[in-house]
Amino acid sequence: MKENSYYLSSITLVFGSLIIVFVTVLFLVSFFNDKSLEVSSEETYVNLQKNENPINLDEILKENISEEIVQEMVIEEIDLEYNTEYRNNNSLSKGTIQVVQEGRDGKQNAVIIKKYKEDELISEELVSENLIKASVNRIVEIGTGSGNNNYIPKEGDVVFVTSNLLGVRIAPDKDSDKVCTLKKDDEVKISKISGDYVYILSDEHNGYVPINCITNINPKKSLEENDTNSSSNYSKSSLLANLSFDMNVGKQSGFSLEQFKKVLENHAEDKNNVFKENAEYFYYAEKQYGINGIFLAAVAIHESGFGTSAISMNKKNLFGYGAVDSNPYGGAYIFNTYAEGIDMLARVFVKYYLNPKRHKNL
Repeated sequence: MKENSYYLSSITLVFGSLIIVFVTVLFLVSFFNDKSLEVSSEETYVNLQKNENPINLDEILKENISEEIVQEMVIEEIDLEYNTEYRNNNSLSKGTIQVVQEGRDGKQNAVIIKKYKEDELISEELVSENLIKASVNRIVEIGTGSGNNNYIPKEGDVVFVTSNLLGVRIAPDKDSDKVCTLKKDDEVKISKISGDYVYILSDEHNGYVPINCITNINPKKSLEENDTNSSSNYSKSSLLANLSFDMNVGKQSGFSLEQFKKVLENHAEDKNNVFKENAEYFYYAEKQYGINGIFLAAVAIHESGFGTSAISMNKKNLFGYGAVDSNPYGGAYIFNTYAEGIDMLARVFVKYYLNPKRHKNL
C-alpha cells in the first residue's frame, strides 16, 4: 500500500514538472513573438517614413516611351566615286591637262542599320556592301615639259581630242545617245560652250564632248610652237590681294600653275611641305571642274591643320572626307596620293554643293 502511494506521488511530481516546463516554454515563445512583431512593425514604419518620393508608374512609362530607340534596316544604292590617276608627260608643256580616259562612277548596294530616337536619326551603321558596278578610274596626263600652257577654251577655237576614244553625244550629258566616236589627236572646232561640255564641229559628225577631253595643243607642232606662256612674275602678296571672302568659289581664280605654286609655297605652318609639293593639283582641279582652286586649298588647310593631322598624314586625306563624329579616324577615306583626294573633293564640292545641276556629268 505504501509502495502504491509512493508511486502515485512520483507520477504526480513528474507530471507537475512537465506542466511547469510547458508553461514556461509557452511564455518564452509568446514573449519573443511579441518582440519580433514590435521590431517588424517599427522597421516597417521607419522604411515607410524614408520613402519620401513614392513611385509614379505613369511617369516611368512616359519616360521609357520617350527614350525608346527604334532601329530600321535599309538597303541603299550608293554611288562609288571614281579616282583620278595623274600621269606626268614630258612631251607636254607645263600646265597642260589631257584626259586620256574618262572616269565612271560605280554603284553598290549598302545594308545600313539606322537608329532613331523620337524620329531623329542618331546613328548609322554599315552592315554589308554588295558591288553592282565597279568604278573606272579617270586617267589624266599633265605636262612636265618645257614651256607653259594655260589655255582656256573659247568659241571658234580649233582644238584636238586628248582621249584615246571620245564619244560625241547629241546632248551635253554623258548618258545621252552617242553620235560617233573620235580618236586621239582628231581635229575639231568649238561651236559653243555649255557648262562642262562643248559643241564641236568635225568632218564626220557634230555633237557634244566633255570640255576636259580637248586641248589647243597641236600634236604636229613642237613644245615651243604650242607654248602659250602666260606665267606671271607677280609677288605672293599681290596674288593674295585678289582673294577675298566675297569671291565666287564656284568660279575659277584664273591663276596660272606657277601662281598657284607661289601662293602655296614657303608657309611655316606647312611643316611637311604637303601644300608646297601638291600645289599643282589644286590648279588641275580648278581647270577641270571650274571650282576656285584657292578656295579648295583653303578648305584643305583648315581641315588638315596644314597637313599635320593624323588623317592627312596617314590616309593622304586633307579634307577629313568620310569622317564622322562617332569614329572620325576610322570613317575617313584612304587615298593613295594627295592628288587623288584633292581631285575627288573638287568633284564632290561641285557635284553636291556648288553646282548640283551638273551632278550627273561629273
